[in-house]
Amino acid sequence: MIELLQFRHSPYNEKVRWALDLKGVPHTRRSLLPGPHVPIVKRLTGRTATPVLVGNDGQAMDGSARIVEWLEQQFPTPALMPADEASRAEVLRIQERFDNDFTPRMRRAVLEALLHQPAYFADVFGDGAPAWKRRVYALAVPLAAPLVRKGNGIAGPAAVADGIAAGHEALDFVAERSRATGYLVGASFSLADLAAAASLAMIVRPGDSPMSCPQPVGSEFEGLIAHFREHPGAAWVRTMYVRHRLMNIDFDGPSDAIGIAQSASKR
Repeated sequence: MIELLQFRHSPYNEKVRWALDLKGVPHTRRSLLPGPHVPIVKRLTGRTATPVLVGNDGQAMDGSARIVEWLEQQFPTPALMPADEASRAEVLRIQERFDNDFTPRMRRAVLEALLHQPAYFADVFGDGAPAWKRRVYALAVPLAAPLVRKGNGIAGPAAVADGIAAGHEALDFVAERSRATGYLVGASFSLADLAAAASLAMIVRPGDSPMSCPQPVGSEFEGLIAHFREHPGAAWVRTMYVRHRLMNIDFDGPSDAIGIAQSASKR
């Protein structure tokens, strides 16, 4: 069976989870902790990024855009790409903008807020893990914080301010682009909407979804997401989740143990 190796509460991982769930692809899911994940993932791909999808043939691929492209080819229904070439190009352009511009910039502000509260950092990335494991992980967070900041380009307050600015830019973009039809390209849900909503869920945190905040929310992180809560683009993200995100929880183990159909009432 296909296996997904992932981080909880990561926008790139959420993009792949969403595509798997939407297409009803049978798979198993294994959540890793950032840091301890390195030897596991590096053995599979030679790199350290998640998500990683391991196919039935044992071959591993990483990169959310590459994985979703493969899923679209192997499991074409429901389609995430429009039929006409111009619209397909626009969908890919929007995905690329979120993947390579908005998301890395927003992530700097998110990670900095979480690093100020190691216990909540552990609750977010260890969501679903036993309490003892989260407590142990929280002890390591301050030690790893300099590496996290360096690896994500968090050079100081200017990087955090730019991350907040990126959140507003991205929310402005989806609010304006969706004004005519409710969607970013054409009049139906596509990979553009999925990629944008998964990215922005990092700062919007739609309720009753795999990207909901673990409770209680850390005060530093609450202060960050409060910047964006009333933005019209945040309302669009929440609408995409209500209409098109079939699963309201994340899980580890086989997908049929959860039952993708259990959340179909959210359609």
